[in-house]
Amino acid sequence: MKTITSRQMDTLDMNCEYLGLSRLQLMENAGSAVAAEVMNLPTRERVLVVAGLGNNGGDGSVAARHLIGYEVTVLLLGKTSEVKTPEAARNMSILKSMGIPVIEVREVSELDPDSFLDCDVIVDALFGTGIKGSIREPYASAIDLMNNAPSKVVSVDVPSGMDPDGGEFEKAVRADVTVTFHLPKPGLLEPAAAEYVGEIAVADIGIPPEAENVVGPGDVKLVTGRSPDSHKGDGGRVLIIGGGAYSGAPALSGLAALRAGADIVTVAAPKSVAGIIASFSPNLIVKKLSKKRLHRQDIPILEILIQAHDVVVIGMGLGRDDETLAAIREILPLCNKVVVDADGLAAIETPLSQYGCEMIITPHAGEFRALGRDKVPHDLDRRVGMINRFAADNNAVVLLKGPEDIISNGEQSKVNHTGNPGMTVGGTGDVLAGITGALFAKNSAIEAAMAAAYICGRAGDMVYEELGVGLLATDIIDSIPAAMKR
Repeated sequence: MKTITSRQMDTLDMNCEYLGLSRLQLMENAGSAVAAEVMNLPTRERVLVVAGLGNNGGDGSVAARHLIGYEVTVLLLGKTSEVKTPEAARNMSILKSMGIPVIEVREVSELDPDSFLDCDVIVDALFGTGIKGSIREPYASAIDLMNNAPSKVVSVDVPSGMDPDGGEFEKAVRADVTVTFHLPKPGLLEPAAAEYVGEIAVADIGIPPEAENVVGPGDVKLVTGRSPDSHKGDGGRVLIIGGGAYSGAPALSGLAALRAGADIVTVAAPKSVAGIIASFSPNLIVKKLSKKRLHRQDIPILEILIQAHDVVVIGMGLGRDDETLAAIREILPLCNKVVVDADGLAAIETPLSQYGCEMIITPHAGEFRALGRDKVPHDLDRRVGMINRFAADNNAVVLLKGPEDIISNGEQSKVNHTGNPGMTVGGTGDVLAGITGALFAKNSAIEAAMAAAYICGRAGDMVYEELGVGLLATDIIDSIPAAMKR
């Protein structure tokens, strides 16, 4: 059975909003589905909704509102003023306007065991997929009271306390029915979960297919954010191998990687351009190689640098002489993670799996065709199909650049619609490669490539609004942080 992780579901929620479908509407649909399952139970006159402070509690509030004609009480674990999201807060406010009793509980001593015994159905809307860390009081006691009650229990999305993605958990509600949204969460299907989930009812809450197929802000959220106790280097170390024929391309990639959140960016460049690249910014660490072009003689020092970095971005401005292309082919097997762009694409040969590394390639249509493929079709569905097949056959992630970027790992694919005609200016591909490398340093290849396509295009759109076709690649770099926040 197809499943969806909690992270993927959060991405879908945000991308629905990006497409114009509000989270409030999704919450309304989810709560209505829960109420429908409650009404399917044989005995349901008295209903207790045990709600948390997040969106799961908001779903429970909607369910309470839809149970018209029943004796419904909402037990809120916390204060109404502490509800965490605008959508959940709005639905809690509607409950009070309708006169549905909402009892606030802050301490274990305020939990009334009789309220759990004197009902026919309990709606478990405490945590859902939002569980993090150990279960504190009064939540732990509330779970115990739900489990000890003779009532039927309907859990919202996931039994509270259970790890939705299948990890270990401390304790969880034992539900008779679990109403899960859109697709089951992986943890629900684990053999050990059977005693907790009861019957699984999968509810369609109106998420359109486009939300799964289009890159949006939710994909950016997956790969951004940093712990408050992070240290130097925790944001990623990126090695750029480029330059020789040109100097600007690797500098653009390096600066883009820094703006996208990499902590350390080193540019390894031939001696003919190393000084020029260093002059672009003091934020770049530049390692001068021994020749005027990338040469196999420099592979020993490059191997040391590769080991000291999380990801390699290779190809920008290297040129395509035979010695350079041969050196690239010897460097790739030394990498753990690598983004191959520009001149690097002229060096690789299929199948890409022969290089033994996690690889993202970032070709435009002409470069993709040069890999031995047929001409890229104009029809979007056919293009997606072609990229899917290539990615699957080569065990790599493809980010095909174009008016609509296509990103695929052979199993999952999305289309990115950000970007504009002004981004045909030179250097934007180098910027995209740098962003991709920065995100790939600490994330999976497919998540990094999807988010990078959106961020680069969104940054370009922001500049285009002001400068039109006069935008430059350096303007896009300056807008990367703002694009990542939106």
